[in-house]
Amino acid sequence: MNRQSRFSQFLESRNLRSTAGRRVMLQEISALGERHFSAEDLVARFRRRGRAVSRATVYRTLEHLLAGGLVRRLSLGHKHSLYESNLGRRHHEHLICLRCGEVTEFGSGTLERLLDGVCRRRRFVAQRLSIQLFGMCARCAEEGRAKRN
Repeated sequence: MNRQSRFSQFLESRNLRSTAGRRVMLQEISALGERHFSAEDLVARFRRRGRAVSRATVYRTLEHLLAGGLVRRLSLGHKHSLYESNLGRRHHEHLICLRCGEVTEFGSGTLERLLDGVCRRRRFVAQRLSIQLFGMCARCAEEGRAKRN
């Protein structure tokens, strides 16, 4: 099932309309591919293209897309969030640079097996998994070392 159909079904299940603004939002997010984006990034993209999509529509639609499992939110603290498309992607985690804000994805079968084992041993049924490591990317760490020398 494609994104648009899945989103339409989700909206219908909640008695919400599939408006032009919501459809354009989904198209824009699809065009971003695997890139991370903020709500304000979407607002800016619409403005650059001359599309009349309000900031309120962007934020409300992102909440619907989250609830429908079509996007994933990365909470970066201080009410700052990034989003990413969630359809057709392998599970992955994130390394987030505290200096430049770069977000790097990584996946680890070893880590997933370790966490599955922890859940089994504790008879815990995980509903969601999100690992975010905050630190310095290689470029920023190198720049920091260069400034100290």
